[in-house]
This record gives sequence, structure tokens and C-alpha cells, in this order.
Amino acid sequence: MSRGGSRRLRDDELELWTGVTRSIAPLKSKPRTVPSSEAPGARAAPKTPSKAKSVTASATSAPPPSPRLPALAPLGRRMKQKLARGTESIDGRLDLHGRTQAEAHAALLSFLRSAQRRGAKNVLVITGKGSGEYAAERGVLKRQVPMWLGLPEFRGYVVGFEQAHIGHGGEGALYVRLRKSRD
Repeated sequence: MSRGGSRRLRDDELELWTGVTRSIAPLKSKPRTVPSSEAPGARAAPKTPSKAKSVTASATSAPPPSPRLPALAPLGRRMKQKLARGTESIDGRLDLHGRTQAEAHAALLSFLRSAQRRGAKNVLVITGKGSGEYAAERGVLKRQVPMWLGLPEFRGYVVGFEQAHIGHGGEGALYVRLRKSRD
């Protein structure tokens, strides 16, 4: 593949990209202020590209998202210490080793749903550290799972997450704090 070339996205990549693009909103543009040293007609204002207009139009025409959930919050040093020492219980574990991205995404969503229904507060998600031949392939789930947890489809279940203590998997695992169920 050439440097400037592109490839077609697989179905699972396209689904993930669609979820990411739905979760973003365009930046509000600020009116440009002209410094007093510049003459008003000396420089024309740059034209906005037509692509930006189409993105703004498509984003505003989309239906409004469900009630806004607060931003993901880190667990905090004390909570992480309690989980590492065992004074705060880990209510469930999910091991994603050996799964494809699509399988892991579906399993994670299902696991978080059921854990929340059971009343779990903290769960451990084991992604593994990765073991591909090439450096670019190492740790795909390790990189993807934190991004997934920030997506709108997961936000109803997740309060926050942190890398696990070495005794629970270290870099290859995450402590995930769950929201209370709204039953």
C-alpha cells in the first residue's frame, strides 16, 4: 500500500468509527478579531472549506443524544488502593484474551450490562498486553478497550476506569467502576 493510499474499513471498524463520529460535536467558531495594527481591508478573511459546512450541517441535523452523562472520572488513588489491597471487592471479571475486536466489543458490552443489573460496583476487564509479531499489532485490545469505554453506548454503564494494579494484571487489565442501575 502506498503512503497516501487508503483501504476500505472492515465492518467492525466501520461500526466503531460510526459510534465515534456520532459522539462528537463541532466546535463553535468564534468571531475573528482584527488586531488594531492590521488594516480592516488589508487581509481577506479565510474562506471556510465546504467540508466543514457539510459536517456542521450533518451534525446539527442528527437527533439529539439521550440525556447527557457526566464525563468519565478517574477512580482516584484511594479507590485504586482499596481494589489492589482487596478491601474493596471486585464484583466481576472479564478476560478478553484471544478474542477479535468485534467479539471483544460485544462481550464487553454484554458483561457490563449484566454486571450493572447484578448491582456490581467494580469489575476487572483483562485485555492482555498483546503478542503480535509486529510492534503495530501488539496490544490491540489494550488500546481499544479504553476508547470503547468512552463511547456513548458504554457511558450508561461506566463511571470511570483505571489501569489495574500489577497483582490484577497491571498494564493488561483495567478496573472499571460501574454506574448504579436505573431500575
